[in-house]
Amino acid sequence: MSSVSSPILTEFSGRSGQILERLNRLYPALIDLSLNRLKRLLTDLGNPERNLPPIIHVAGTNGKGSTCAFLRAIGEAAGWKIHVSTSPHLVDVTERFRIAGQLVSEAELSETLIDIERINNNQPITVFEVLTAAAFVLFAKYPADLAIIEVGLGGRFDATNVITPLVSVITSISMDHEAFLGNSIDKIAMEKAGIIKANVPVVCDQQDPQALHVLRDIAQSLSAPCRIKGQEWDITPSYNQLTYTDEQGSLKLPMPSLLGAHQCRNAGLATAALRTSKLAIPDRAWQGIANAQWPARLQQLHGQLTQYIPINSELWLDGGHNPDAGKILADMIKTQWQDRPLHIIVGMKDSKNVQDYLSPLLPLCTSIQAVVEPDQHLAMPIPEIIKASQYTATAGGTVKQALSIIKSQTDNPVRILICGSLYLAGSVLRQDGWNSL
Repeated sequence: MSSVSSPILTEFSGRSGQILERLNRLYPALIDLSLNRLKRLLTDLGNPERNLPPIIHVAGTNGKGSTCAFLRAIGEAAGWKIHVSTSPHLVDVTERFRIAGQLVSEAELSETLIDIERINNNQPITVFEVLTAAAFVLFAKYPADLAIIEVGLGGRFDATNVITPLVSVITSISMDHEAFLGNSIDKIAMEKAGIIKANVPVVCDQQDPQALHVLRDIAQSLSAPCRIKGQEWDITPSYNQLTYTDEQGSLKLPMPSLLGAHQCRNAGLATAALRTSKLAIPDRAWQGIANAQWPARLQQLHGQLTQYIPINSELWLDGGHNPDAGKILADMIKTQWQDRPLHIIVGMKDSKNVQDYLSPLLPLCTSIQAVVEPDQHLAMPIPEIIKASQYTATAGGTVKQALSIIKSQTDNPVRILICGSLYLAGSVLRQDGWNSL
């Protein structure tokens, strides 16, 4: 069991945030990977997790949120009512709960948290466990055709791992959160594989050989059919479409709305999961791949921050924050973003491997500035980012200041990428006037 203290909670606001802050004092651990506290609370709540619609459970290092977005988009294109639980939120905690297609209201979430606080009766509980319990309570109240539940961290001891899904999904596995999940790919894969249930099929992205060995062994031990990209299913992009293949045949699918070659794999994971689920999926549903939305994943910004950039320039935001996310971003830049100068603005969480994240990006940009926002949770100091960049980066101050520096240096159209942290992304979206609805 791993834990880290968080004596002051700074990532929640509003009435719900006040309730979560009170609960946080009961057990001030931001992360504590275990299940006993939540199981006790769920029992006291009447086990709402046993009264959910069919579930798809999604774990992995990179691509969890995007895969959930594709699952939701396909399901909604089919005409289904979809519950979705994701984390973290970017601007408001209500983003974590989508009930039958609509974000939960602040009023209903607050009422749910008050009930949970009362029933918990001052017993130790982490904030993420409370939020997970809230998702189950909310999802059990309303009918839906499918529930999509994203793992928070790891899998084996993650608070969401008290459910029995229709299908488990494991996205790309790589090094991240080593302090909690282990310092090698096989150890991290072991934690992710903890969501695999007996006789429940698991759909996986193509993996590092060590990770793949762990996933297959655990699935086999549980008699869980294991379906791996490139083996039991595959997806191939062409100029204007995707070709998906499995033992049921092939599908011609639209190109994903989300940018990057990795999003083709995530769309494939969603397709494979739904095909594996045996749910009746109308042909029109697959068009949802072209309409999926997931903020802060190579998202172009069009709001208030664009006043700080040169005319006819583009402003982009990406929340990827580990070494593999840096490589994925670099691949996308090399294949699709060579038409104009690229300026990078980076801010990171203080526990992240900033050097390995930045390494593939440094040769691809015209300039790189390190920033910290006043409301950026657990931000890495600017001097540490600069040092990790081997002093290639310069101090940008805040995002607005960094944008203004770029604007003062050129009148030509450029592309600007703000990246490195979901906490930074949340601050940027607030400043840009983004609406999660």
